[in-house]
Amino acid sequence: MATLNQWVAGARPRTLPSSIVPVAVGTGVAVGVGAPMWWKALLAMVVALALQVGVNYANDYSDGIRGTDTEERVGPVRLTAARLAPPKQVFWAAWACFAVAGVAGLVLVATSSWWLLLIGALAIVAAWYYTGGKNPYGYRGLGELSVFVFFGLVAVVGTVFVQLDYVPWQAWVVAIPVGLLSCSVLVINNLRDIPTDSETGKITLAVRLGDIWTRRLYLACVAGAFVIALAAFPASWWVALVLLAVPLAVGPVRRVTGGQTGRDLILGLGETGKLQLAFGILLTAGLALGALG
Repeated sequence: MATLNQWVAGARPRTLPSSIVPVAVGTGVAVGVGAPMWWKALLAMVVALALQVGVNYANDYSDGIRGTDTEERVGPVRLTAARLAPPKQVFWAAWACFAVAGVAGLVLVATSSWWLLLIGALAIVAAWYYTGGKNPYGYRGLGELSVFVFFGLVAVVGTVFVQLDYVPWQAWVVAIPVGLLSCSVLVINNLRDIPTDSETGKITLAVRLGDIWTRRLYLACVAGAFVIALAAFPASWWVALVLLAVPLAVGPVRRVTGGQTGRDLILGLGETGKLQLAFGILLTAGLALGALG
């Protein structure tokens, strides 16, 4: 029986900035135009966090029963593969999280627009079939695309829409760097796992690109996030605050471009999460301060 600490580790807390940041940034847009709805922002955060933890448990379950993950695999705690918890418990933990996201999402649907129900359903389907089902798309090199769409465009724009009932142009702009940094987390994770994924038939984008081009992709995601964020400058010159996060990018970028592997990239993954969180906080503040003119 897994301990509480092991369940928490299995939820992969280092990945949670990918769900926190887009909701925060979307709320920053709403504050900037002067019409935030805090209770809807809170519900959106519940949806995002529940989906993130749910997909992490779902991946743990699916990779574990498929044999992709092993006890020797470098990385975070894997409840199923390490036999710390029965597969059925991990399965139901994932779907319990999806249920929480669904309930919170239904409240947003009831108070916003019915079409959000379709988006929410697609998000849950995408979360499960990332590594679940007979033909998981995460094994076909499409993981980064899904992350960009759901933890970038959908999460940011959706958060803005439920609060404003429309989507201003800056929401679309800032959703792109948010999505890129979410992708950078997956890219560095999959870079670390290229050797074992290649052996087990998990053909991620990193496996398709190879070591060198995956490292270049990581650099492009991080650098692109900073450059594109500044495109929101006309809405608020305060978005330049994101540049204060540049020093946090130095460490993980050096690790990746310097050729580090294995456990060294685990440290880089944590550093990328910190960068993502700091970037998100600064971008949120910059957008919100736009209300001051």
